[in-house]
Amino acid sequence: MVESIPIAAVGRFRVVTVDYRQGPENVFPAASQDVASVYQQLLKSYRPENIGIYGCSAGGALTAQSVAWFADKGIVQPGAVGIFGAGGVRFGAGDSAYVAGYIDASFPPPKPDGSTFPLPYFRGVALTDRMVSPAAYPDLAAKFPPTLLITGTRAMDLSPAIYTNNQLLKAGVRSNLIVGEGMGHCYIYQSTLPEARDAYDQIVRFFNEHLGSGGGGRDGRNRGPQAPEPARERAPRSDACLERTQDMGNAKFVFRKRKKGCVD
Repeated sequence: MVESIPIAAVGRFRVVTVDYRQGPENVFPAASQDVASVYQQLLKSYRPENIGIYGCSAGGALTAQSVAWFADKGIVQPGAVGIFGAGGVRFGAGDSAYVAGYIDASFPPPKPDGSTFPLPYFRGVALTDRMVSPAAYPDLAAKFPPTLLITGTRAMDLSPAIYTNNQLLKAGVRSNLIVGEGMGHCYIYQSTLPEARDAYDQIVRFFNEHLGSGGGGRDGRNRGPQAPEPARERAPRSDACLERTQDMGNAKFVFRKRKKGCVD
């Protein structure tokens, strides 16, 4: 809710929380499958270019993994995604895991052999797997829709976010990176921070800009096969032209619908 309520309030979005499977009781790719299941249900009512996905921390990583899952399974990509407090590669990658481990202490620094804290959800799968760290694979990076990444200078996820942004830009994907000065892991959870409020404004602006524009990637088109024309495109009317969001635990679906008189 610390991710959902601020964005719902600032963007006047409707937010619904979904309980996806988590570790240690469940293992990868359970959460990716759950996101795909909900997303495919939404495609029955919404066009893909009117849907976005975002999340923070594990939800940010899950957002990137879901994009990879969609690409692997031939599922049309959403219009835009937000990866916050994470990147499209494994947690603990890069210099920031060491720096943040000593100055922020949200997570311990890597061990002398370079290994990080255990992640039971990923037992039995390599953290370098293309479905776990898709940004490390140029062919998968090229299939991302427009992407917003948010991290902080004291965050463990700074290096993964920077790397992911660079990989997406190299692949020709529209990617924006926001780095909060002096901010730690998922600083957007702290709604009283001026930096968090600035981030909320940018998240809303990002989805306003990219949803409903026909999707993204390099050429403004969604990657993968196109979804069939939905039988029910419009939900009941509201006072707002744009109304979008469904919370996915730590990963949210964001959708868009039109009020009467608004131009598609």
